[in-house]
Amino acid sequence: MKKSCEHGVAWIRLVALLSAGFSVVACGVSASSSDETTSSSAALSRSHSPRFNRPGNILIADQFNNRVVEIDRAGDVVWQFGLGPTDLSANSIIGVNDSQRVGPLTLAAGTGVPPANPPLEPGLENGFADNRVILVNEDGKIVWQYGQFGVTGSGDNELNTPVQATFLPTSHIFITDQANERIIEVAIVDHKIVWQYGTTGVTGTGPDQLNNPNAAELLENGHVLISDENNNRAIEVDRDKNIVATFTAGGTVSGVAFASRLENGDTLITDSNNSRIVEVDKTDAVVWEYFTNTDSNSNSAPLPTRAVRLKNGDTLISDQFNDRVIEVDPAKNIVASYGSLNVSGYSATNVSSGGLAAPYDAKVIGDYTGLTPPFGRDFD
Repeated sequence: MKKSCEHGVAWIRLVALLSAGFSVVACGVSASSSDETTSSSAALSRSHSPRFNRPGNILIADQFNNRVVEIDRAGDVVWQFGLGPTDLSANSIIGVNDSQRVGPLTLAAGTGVPPANPPLEPGLENGFADNRVILVNEDGKIVWQYGQFGVTGSGDNELNTPVQATFLPTSHIFITDQANERIIEVAIVDHKIVWQYGTTGVTGTGPDQLNNPNAAELLENGHVLISDENNNRAIEVDRDKNIVATFTAGGTVSGVAFASRLENGDTLITDSNNSRIVEVDKTDAVVWEYFTNTDSNSNSAPLPTRAVRLKNGDTLISDQFNDRVIEVDPAKNIVASYGSLNVSGYSATNVSSGGLAAPYDAKVIGDYTGLTPPFGRDFD
């Protein structure tokens, strides 16, 4: 996605303000007035390490470790926001499903933890809500927020299981508000919803309806590519809410966790229930696929959640319940791996072996190939 840097200049200035600790005011409340705006969770970054935000590092939404973690290519932790798997305070980001680097800021979606028996941690039989989308600076200070910690709803400044957020070059943020069955576009300055696809609280396949949406990306043509997970499709919609294209890999996908438009015009789909990453062309024909459950000792149903095509042609895959992030080349060889295959764990220093717990999203910093670049232009 190549555009002029006009928006980029304006937004780099805003990011600089936010990073310096200024706040965006919404509904008469300053973001910096919240108890949630300071945190000890970024102790690793207090020294402002020169390794922070380095292009080529990997930013991971480490879901059940309740943190966003930045690692270098050796797997060493250079920064994190969140205090680890046992912390359920607003100083962490609970059940984080998505993260993205926006200049020096980190955009993340606090999805929350679903009910489970046995629970993921003691006392979590009924789950735990987060319901925030936040921007945090290097020091772990929340400088912008939509949604309220632990509050579930669909009213003003309320979310219900936000699973993904995309920073747009128009001063807005897409939020995939999953349990509210909608994609909302929120203005960063005044927190107003300026566009929405999906009827709030309504599940369906009809016009302006979704079923458990899991992601939304802005395309170069201005359309929106939505991962309509439980409708088993990726749909491209225009701003008038017309569906202009549907992608299902010939009707074979099940559980579309993520979709992105590649530079060659193909669409890359994370076909979660089939443990597959699949690339389809404009006619919905399969041109490439990779299965994540074929390795010895693999979880039989790892439910991969993100696949991102990189500038070098490789694909970075968040192989959720195999507890790993892998980079796969076009010939389907694993060329890099972080975490231990099907072994959940936590490490504050290095995640190469056993240091991840159901990672939901991973992106290479500075590489927006196939993704929505936050300032309206790609980065080298």
